[in-house]
Amino acid sequence: MGITVNAHNGSGTNLDPWYDHYADRAAGLSISEVRALFAVASRPEVVSLAGGMPFVSALPSDLIRASFDRVMTETGPQALQYGSGQGTPALREQILEIMALEGIHGGVDDVVVTTGSQQGLDLVTKLFINPGDVVLAEAPSYVGAIGVFRSYQAEISHVALDEHGLVPAALRERIAELTAEGKTIKFLYTIPNFHNPAGVTLTWERRVEILEICRANGILVLEDNPYGLLYFDGPPPQAMRSIEEDGVVYLGSFSKTLAPGFRIGWALAPHAIREKLILANESAILSPSSFSQFVVSEYLRSADWKAQIATFRDVYRERRDTMLAALDEHLPDLARTQPDGGFYVWVTLPESLDSKAMLPRAVKELVAYTPGTAFYANGDGRGFMRLSFCYPTPETIRLGIRRLATVINGELDLVNTFSPHGRFARDPRSTKVAGPPPNIS
Repeated sequence: MGITVNAHNGSGTNLDPWYDHYADRAAGLSISEVRALFAVASRPEVVSLAGGMPFVSALPSDLIRASFDRVMTETGPQALQYGSGQGTPALREQILEIMALEGIHGGVDDVVVTTGSQQGLDLVTKLFINPGDVVLAEAPSYVGAIGVFRSYQAEISHVALDEHGLVPAALRERIAELTAEGKTIKFLYTIPNFHNPAGVTLTWERRVEILEICRANGILVLEDNPYGLLYFDGPPPQAMRSIEEDGVVYLGSFSKTLAPGFRIGWALAPHAIREKLILANESAILSPSSFSQFVVSEYLRSADWKAQIATFRDVYRERRDTMLAALDEHLPDLARTQPDGGFYVWVTLPESLDSKAMLPRAVKELVAYTPGTAFYANGDGRGFMRLSFCYPTPETIRLGIRRLATVINGELDLVNTFSPHGRFARDPRSTKVAGPPPNIS
């Protein structure tokens, strides 16, 4: 017997014949603005300042090839087999060594290997979120996290960010507002180091205060730290997990410090949460890739991985410096952050400009960026854009900023022509300051 499919919904005909069969949570799945950009930004003539792709060409291929060969020669059958849902013990031991660089101490049994930290984010959200539960997140926040939270029907409530990271007073205020409304807050999601997309770093004093606020209100902290070792001038403050074991789930990744193609990340969690993470991991994927784990573990054992991270720092520092210098030369009136590590610069546009509406013109001028709206769950962010300096060469960055200046100045000329003294006048804010603008929320 066949299946009768109703291809109609309340607003008319839908081209997907299975539209009425999807679960309610599927409504939260949509193509992010970052993903939608890849098709355009990948064209060779377009300078992409949009995607956060690591510059993996700075990783000598012989290091990976040697690790690959040793794995296949010495442990090939094991590497090609199913593995544990928690990950290999050897790699988990090495992950402890990496986390110790940021003040984190734990046991090998506390680590759960995941398919990239993105899967760790998905697993934690799956374990904690019921439809309508609240996730607190910085404003702006990582687009991939917003997508995960939406897919589990969470309510995303943004909290203000400034040049020192998440604002504790704003966090207190938001918690009080949501509590008064009878909302259930499940966790705070934060990227404390070299924030994506803002590029700012949470100060030590604020880390301590935010942990105290969350502890007092029974709110779990989900600390996402893919960029912490990619500092330029000095390491960031120690991880929040270094001073709070029971109230923090820590997510790490090899995607930025080695290569994203391995798809290896991890979660460090309190005992009870860890047990549920393992079960959820086994339910979702049976086990993370044994082969990737073996190769990464062999790389960490045999290569000077700390020196390789230092090489990445040098590459990204030069590109950061190039981007900031180009912005100062070609767009000196724009406010922007001054990242001390990571991949991103967050730019504030004049009030008259809309980064999302301006993007088609930018693509026509052969430059791409990510509009600020991608990083807000509520549609805000039109006055901002994220620029990525991680992947393009310094020469390409300079070319991209020149093209971007043509776009922005052209838009300003257009609006000033029609409203020279009104709300479309050029914003006089300047970036000639020691740090980022005071509020980027």
